[in-house]
Amino acid sequence: MKKETLGQVLKQRRGAYAYTQRELARKLGVKASHVAYLENGRRRPSLSLLSRIADTLELDKKRLFLLAHPEAHWIVTERPEASPSKRREDAWRRFAGDRGTLARHKVTEQELRVLKTVNMLGRVSGPNQYLFILNAIRQAVDEE
Repeated sequence: MKKETLGQVLKQRRGAYAYTQRELARKLGVKASHVAYLENGRRRPSLSLLSRIADTLELDKKRLFLLAHPEAHWIVTERPEASPSKRREDAWRRFAGDRGTLARHKVTEQELRVLKTVNMLGRVSGPNQYLFILNAIRQAVDEE
């Protein structure tokens, strides 16, 4: 399957509206040669021209932007949701790696080992939750 290009979309949509390159150019406020360059992939439209093209040909602006700037795909598309185990590891890594927080709360190596085990039991949503768990453990141990 051949990858869709901006030029192909423009040419196909222009044809669907039965516009000549000259007619489309007039509607967009550019020269007919510029429309030809866009359709042949020899030029990329400015963002304002891209917006006018989308409005004139009733095309989705995001789709046109990504066709004109495929290198920006990672910027405008949402990242897939991390798996629960990945989120759990991220929270643990941020907590265990935050030496300032560990020092401020006087977290010992033994407490870190216990919290690492807690991390494996289930989802801990964020680094601060480890402090909550640690304080609960400390209170339970102190009361005995």
